[in-house]
Amino acid sequence: MNLTVGTVAENFGRDLEENYATIARLIEDARAQGVQLLALPEAAIGGYLSALGNHGDKKLAADSLPPALSLDGPEVRRVIDMAGDMVICIGFCEADGDTRYNTAVALDGSGILGHYRKVHQPLGENMSYAAGSSYQAFDTPVGRIGLQICYDKAFPEAARSLAMDGAEIIVSLSAWPTSRTATAENIDDDRWTKRYNLFDQARGLENQVFFIASNQAGTFGSLRYAANAKVVDPGGNIIATTGPVAGLAVATIDVAAALATTRKHMFHLRDRRPDAYSPEIVSAREVLHA
Repeated sequence: MNLTVGTVAENFGRDLEENYATIARLIEDARAQGVQLLALPEAAIGGYLSALGNHGDKKLAADSLPPALSLDGPEVRRVIDMAGDMVICIGFCEADGDTRYNTAVALDGSGILGHYRKVHQPLGENMSYAAGSSYQAFDTPVGRIGLQICYDKAFPEAARSLAMDGAEIIVSLSAWPTSRTATAENIDDDRWTKRYNLFDQARGLENQVFFIASNQAGTFGSLRYAANAKVVDPGGNIIATTGPVAGLAVATIDVAAALATTRKHMFHLRDRRPDAYSPEIVSAREVLHA
């Protein structure tokens, strides 16, 4: 059965009303193209940090932080009300009491379908957010998916944990910047952009899943973003991308058929050898892949 997926590269800052106008426009554009699953970037509601740690920047002042929003608050509810029957993945800064998390949710018009707090924190992000502690896939109207945020993609165990929990689609929301120390004029020549693209393809290929990556675009504070939102198939091929600019990349996929074809002769999950791995890698929950 065909599924039309879309993924976004776009700029989101602190102005919430501007964010919602952009989100509404992107949902409308996606709906016009038949999109059933849409990935918006990390921190699409309220923007990301204006700088990262001491990487050439002073410690972040409190007024540079994104607004901290409740999971069940009116800000997330506004996106739920826009979604209708489309499944939307979106990121924001979550408040849980006095603690902040870098959070992603999957939702549709019925409410929140799944919720993830970013585990891996780059370059002093822990000055602004607490870390999450687990990866779990969940069922949605468009299939079983898992969520990641940005730096998570650099850790094979993160995507593997979701794949072993049955995720057939991994949605990775990012505010992935270009390099600060070896700046390239062309974003696609930038070394951090190249790593970002390689990670996306590797995570899809090694887990034989669809890997859908969204990203911020443009600039915010001291960060210039890599854009390059994309859809990667279970063979590691990029089948749709925005390239280094803002936009919406759309692909129509047959998840079951693609997974069956890719796994017909090579079984990256089934043929694992947990007895040979370190205990830290073996700890993911097992799932049968016949």
